[in-house]
Amino acid sequence: MSRTSAQPDLRATLRGGLPDRYLTPDDIAEMFEVPKETVYQWRKKNTGPPSFRIGKYVRYDPADVRAYVTQRKTDDRTAA
Repeated sequence: MSRTSAQPDLRATLRGGLPDRYLTPDDIAEMFEVPKETVYQWRKKNTGPPSFRIGKYVRYDPADVRAYVTQRKTDDRTAA
């Protein structure tokens, strides 16, 4: 599946550019380059980026995802 210019660069969220919509589990899986099942396991174990439900759909606020990545970087630096 090829990307078109209309699709946002989801990894840009990790670099600081925030999409103008809430992210889906598919988006998170693409950003972190992990299977979608891993994203659902993170949610179940409360170990990944914070998520919320809108009806039956799981969504992620881009600002929360960026904060999660920033916190992980900080934790990794202090653990080293």
